[in-house]
Amino acid sequence: MDQIKIENLEIFANHGVYPEENRLGQKFLVSCILYVDTRKAGKTDDLEASVNYGTISHLIKEKMEEKNYRLIEAVAEQLAEEILLFDEKIRKVMVEVKKPWAPVGLPLETVSVKIERCWNEAFIALGSNMGDKKKYIENAVEELKNEKLCRVMKVSKLIGTEPYGVTDQDEFLNGALKMETLLTPHELLELLHRIEQEAGRKRIRRWGPRTLDLDIIFYGDQIIEEDDLCIPHIDMQNREFVLRPMCEIAPHKRHPVLKETMTEMLVKLKGNN
Repeated sequence: MDQIKIENLEIFANHGVYPEENRLGQKFLVSCILYVDTRKAGKTDDLEASVNYGTISHLIKEKMEEKNYRLIEAVAEQLAEEILLFDEKIRKVMVEVKKPWAPVGLPLETVSVKIERCWNEAFIALGSNMGDKKKYIENAVEELKNEKLCRVMKVSKLIGTEPYGVTDQDEFLNGALKMETLLTPHELLELLHRIEQEAGRKRIRRWGPRTLDLDIIFYGDQIIEEDDLCIPHIDMQNREFVLRPMCEIAPHKRHPVLKETMTEMLVKLKGNN
């Protein structure tokens, strides 16, 4: 994407491990790159179509002075988050926080931390087969909408489906949603587990009844194979109750491993049944 750069913005603030750093303060240098589509602004010469780098500079100053941190890693993390939340046109940001003359007992010019953060697309499967199924799912969607670091973009219709794996239980209500998030995959998983627990989810029997089931289907095009997290969802290609809602909200989304779209996977699954 296009870039808007702010280099070596000088800010006096009180961050550091040592008490005198917090008390006396010192100069910091902050640089950032805003990844923005500037095409419309370039064609129209309209500031509203771009991001005002002056406003972002003042935002950085405000956040640097608002709270004291021990680590410049924490300063950089908070600045990146605030910038990404400030304007939806900013899709990605690089933030570098430099600390001149850091107290390490040796001569040096500067110490710095540089990070990149961005909005990540994720797809979540929704399910319930206990109690007020529709209410459980709707509440979960609202929880995600209210989460500061998440943006719910699309939600599918809910469909009734037969239980999968263990069939001696009530039918499910299933759906899917598309979202953007600043959470990492593991942080997103923790959030989904918390929402499930608040809905009374009990993990007693695999594929058994549950008040709420929230699964990460995709996180961008990342491929993660760990004991507690597998992305893309390992069995989604065999689950019509996942593919049907996915076809509604993202029919052309392509599986990063199988290289097939949601529509192609659903057609293949129906052809095999």
